[in-house]
Amino acid sequence: MKNAPMSRKMTLLVLQDANQSVKQIQVSKPLVITVPLVALLSISGLIVSLQAYSSHTAASLEQELQSSNTQLQAVVTDKEEAIRRLQHQLVTLTAESKNMRSQIKKVSQMEDELQQIINKFRTGNSKTSEAATPGDSSYIGGEFIAVHDVDSRISGQATRDDYAEMSALIQAMLHRVPAMVDQAEAIHESMSGTPSLWPTLSRRMTSSFGYRTDPFTKKAAFHAGVDISGEIGDPIYSAGAGTVLQADHSPARGNFIIIQHPGGLQTWYMHLNKIQVNTGEKVTKGEVIGKLGSTGRSTGPHLHFQVVKENEPVDPVPYLN
Repeated sequence: MKNAPMSRKMTLLVLQDANQSVKQIQVSKPLVITVPLVALLSISGLIVSLQAYSSHTAASLEQELQSSNTQLQAVVTDKEEAIRRLQHQLVTLTAESKNMRSQIKKVSQMEDELQQIINKFRTGNSKTSEAATPGDSSYIGGEFIAVHDVDSRISGQATRDDYAEMSALIQAMLHRVPAMVDQAEAIHESMSGTPSLWPTLSRRMTSSFGYRTDPFTKKAAFHAGVDISGEIGDPIYSAGAGTVLQADHSPARGNFIIIQHPGGLQTWYMHLNKIQVNTGEKVTKGEVIGKLGSTGRSTGPHLHFQVVKENEPVDPVPYLN
């Protein structure tokens, strides 16, 4: 016997309240099966979608994290490289600073030599004025700017530029100063050796250079120098620096001194009461070499002073002026 076919209807009992009657709802059996199945499939789809979204979000976050990590590593690497460069620059600048200090010391020594040469021009009786000194380097000031507030690249470049400028300046000075020293020495020798200092305390000339009437013979004669009157015992000064060529006595000149100067110049000092230098001795401009007198062919206390250039007597007045 065949089984009865399954009913395609299902009865649902709906109980809303205990005091109310039960409601019966008939629905088809396929619908009862389809609704839960559709709900299950929807939930499964939602779960799959959430899982896919979570995977995508996690992948995006991981990618962003890797990118941020890469950028951070690049920044750290750049900072470390910058620090290494600054450290290298610091070492280099320190070495350059030591070299510059050594060069500046040489320049300072050369300046001292120049100052000593300048001092030689001053006579012993004159009071020298003190040179102005630069301000005290301990007096400093300025607003406070922290190191970290300054761009290290700008600061480093500025320091390099300053060092380059200082180095060029020092090199130029080191190149010029030796020549300046040589020139100053030559000028000093020429000026101090030039017989330009008046040789006596008295400035009164009693006889000039050139032709005159001889005081003894009363005839025309050539006077090779100038006569300067004075008191016996007055100091006689060397008109310029040089070497004593002769310090001697003769009947006509009396006690006399001849000094050799640079440039083929000689100065002669005659009729001295006393000689205070020796032949071959070095004398400086303004040095006392003897005493005024009236020895030899003389009519009274005076100094006969003459300048000889290349073995020929010349007028001494232009030199003394």
